[in-house]
Amino acid sequence: MQKIDMHTHLLPERMPDFAEKFGYGDFIHLVHHKPGFARMMKGGVFFREISSNCWDPEVRIGEYLHFKTPVQVVCTVPVMFSYWAKPADCLALSMFLNDHLGGIVEDFPEHYIALGTIPMQDTDLAIKELERLKQLGFPGIQIGSNVNRHNLSEPQFFPIYEACEQLDLAVFVHPWEMMGEADMRKYWLPWLVGMPAETSRAICSLIFGGVMERFPKLRFCFAHAGGSFIPTIGRIQHGYDCRPDLVAVDNPVPPRHYLGKFWVDSATHDPQLLRYILEVMGDERVCLGTDYPFPLGDLEIGSFIEQMDLPKVTLDRIFYKNTLEWLYGTS
Repeated sequence: MQKIDMHTHLLPERMPDFAEKFGYGDFIHLVHHKPGFARMMKGGVFFREISSNCWDPEVRIGEYLHFKTPVQVVCTVPVMFSYWAKPADCLALSMFLNDHLGGIVEDFPEHYIALGTIPMQDTDLAIKELERLKQLGFPGIQIGSNVNRHNLSEPQFFPIYEACEQLDLAVFVHPWEMMGEADMRKYWLPWLVGMPAETSRAICSLIFGGVMERFPKLRFCFAHAGGSFIPTIGRIQHGYDCRPDLVAVDNPVPPRHYLGKFWVDSATHDPQLLRYILEVMGDERVCLGTDYPFPLGDLEIGSFIEQMDLPKVTLDRIFYKNTLEWLYGTS
């Protein structure tokens, strides 16, 4: 059975201290405090401990081999986006990360596909990096669910979407900078509640803001099975129906129309929910995606899907065909 994991994260083992280089900011740097482990530091504050499977491509290949998955789509960790930084500095950071990912693909072409990152806060620089990524052979990019608290429906991002459509680059939307994070730090709520809400925020913004209508050839995929969007589509549609004066102000097309017009990954951790998503979205729009190597990820690489007694045609679509169609427009 062929398998591609289209949602994984990878960092360089060694990174410059960008805060020292640029003279400001809480840029991430790594402190390798013991063999096989490093602390991600956000400025001087501990953010997360990672192990070698977050930076070593050969360790990752071995771990994936155990689950019969030869190919990983890699992108940076969202905290690296740094949209808050000065645009030129964010571009320099993005280029460093993208060059690293490109090198991984060059060294292990049978095992890795890369998604780039861009300075979303500056349209011209973002498009400049998009064009470079296309030349480097990247099939797509990863962006955040918001950009400095601006929704993805803001017109300032339209030229970026237009460039992605013209360059035939897929777009993976990942939650980050979760709304309300400062008010719900206890119980890991930003990751458990904020992330699903952020992804729904992104999808609703792209639908209600008319982005999906304006750029119909743009191939969006959303992390974590679309977050809370698909489980709450009934409420979202009802809101559109009962208060079009508030909801349908920029796009008159109902939200249910867009079900099946974008992709989501499979990271539900719940067979019952995945069955519902397959029913609502169709089995041609769900891709194997795990969020590896982080604890909230599906670290058995879709094993629960293999146990769901799905038809082989559906498994093939989830495990690799849908990802190829999202990334390249063909399976």
